[in-house]
Amino acid sequence: MILALKIVILIVSVILIASILLQSSNSAGLSGSIGGGAEQLFGKKKSKGYEALLNRVSTIAAILFIVLSLVIVTLE
Repeated sequence: MILALKIVILIVSVILIASILLQSSNSAGLSGSIGGGAEQLFGKKKSKGYEALLNRVSTIAAILFIVLSLVIVTLE
């Protein structure tokens, strides 16, 4: 049982790492952080395509990672 959970957490962690690395950055360094503040308040909405899918996948994978980690720790 614990071995199966460890294999699942390994797969979830790889999915989490890949989904985070595939996302595009929100700013372009220091100039993006200074000039991008108004854009965050008033500007563009998130796209509903590829970026939204990666965001959803990374959120679900992070939640699964935390839950599986807690389950494995309590079972051992």
